[in-house]
Amino acid sequence: MALSPLSPFFGFERDPFAVMRRLQDDVDRAVTWPARARGGFPAVNMWQGTDSAALTAELPGVLPSDIDITVKEDVITITGERKAPATDDQTVWTRRERGYGRFSRMIQLPFKVDPDRVEARLQDGVLQVELHRPEADKPRRVQINA
Repeated sequence: MALSPLSPFFGFERDPFAVMRRLQDDVDRAVTWPARARGGFPAVNMWQGTDSAALTAELPGVLPSDIDITVKEDVITITGERKAPATDDQTVWTRRERGYGRFSRMIQLPFKVDPDRVEARLQDGVLQVELHRPEADKPRRVQINA
């Protein structure tokens, strides 16, 4: 088989399907990247009741010691790091879709939060945070005098 002068550039001398795989990876990145960029990492769900709000965040593979949660007034910030698995020099990745590294997510809450009454737990890769409203900020019913 004769190789063109561009063969080393495209990787044909080792793998005739390298260009097709590279193209597939580029298409995969183009399709999945906007979905990830839209919401950010970690993916979050939040709902509120009258006295508190609850937040869940998907953090698979992240240890509790690698997560930091701060609350200031009506903003919660979740920062941390998802560490890449240890590999040696002989390891060749065939697919690498999960992201690794530092992350930070700031979320505006529907009300100010009492920082002393925030409860957080991590179970099965899901962070659950309960955020309680301060007593002074809770809505109060006003008596109407006739």
